[in-house]
Amino acid sequence: MNQPDTYVIETHGLSKSYGNVQALRALDLRVRRNSIFGFLGPNGAGKTTTMKLLLGLARPTSGGGTILGHDIRHDSAEIRKRVGYLAQDPRFYDHMTARETLRFTARFFYSGPAEAIEARIEDTLRLVGLEDRADRPVRGFSGGERQRLGIAQAQVNYPDLLILDEPAASLDPGGRRDVLEVMERLRKYTTIFYSTHILDDVQKVSDTVAILNKGQLIAQAPIEQLLAGSEGVVYALTLRGDAGRVLPVVSAQPWVKDVSATAAGHGLTHWQVSVSDEAAAEAQLLRLVLADESVTVTEFGRRRYELEDIFLRMTEGGEA
Repeated sequence: MNQPDTYVIETHGLSKSYGNVQALRALDLRVRRNSIFGFLGPNGAGKTTTMKLLLGLARPTSGGGTILGHDIRHDSAEIRKRVGYLAQDPRFYDHMTARETLRFTARFFYSGPAEAIEARIEDTLRLVGLEDRADRPVRGFSGGERQRLGIAQAQVNYPDLLILDEPAASLDPGGRRDVLEVMERLRKYTTIFYSTHILDDVQKVSDTVAILNKGQLIAQAPIEQLLAGSEGVVYALTLRGDAGRVLPVVSAQPWVKDVSATAAGHGLTHWQVSVSDEAAAEAQLLRLVLADESVTVTEFGRRRYELEDIFLRMTEGGEA
């Protein structure tokens, strides 16, 4: 049974309308503690609306939810004390250094000894990899460095939850890599809920993914489950030799639901083997094929979809 504090974010039927426009429809989310939760959707899907509702910057039309056990309708001030937020396009006083920027932010949260605040700032700069840029004006920072400084601002009060709006959207590959590495480091200290449209990044760092489309939640699952698709467990094999000889043996197994074979040229055959018992397939499938000495297996593994395939099929009306 889940403990009451298992979920950092829980919403129930959370909805928001602007006049006749339904921006968000009955959203039910559950975000586990110390996870990295990717929140996906096309532009206009309702991601930013959801974040505003969670942070108390907008009021729901119906439904509700909790963050860290606090009601989003009535406890927004208490929630913001424990949540760090990074806007999609963070703004800074460019004449200030990174250290001065964090010192300015930290004073909103702490009134204790200056030494303790400086130690917190130094620790945060190190966490986001900006310790060597700490005393340079922000105006000279690259896009990736500005994003990492934004994350540092959101993290400086050691929040229990970080909400990041498109943290790597406008960055080059190097900047995106640096931001993802920071997110991986932060997961030891906090829970990260972030929106993005960069699907490759989601596969690299997320534990769980939710997909929003036209204001409606259409998927929410652990990333591995989502990438497995809706067809169940399927193994992909590439065989060299007389694959037809071993096909009846594999097809006759009680845990094999279907075998789809496609000629690939150059003496190769691709198999897609759909199974009902993953453990049995893992233990026996490869052994069964290799028992026939006329066949060589050049590739073997469980089939995984790319997240882009899943996303496009769901948002364009199909199923993965």
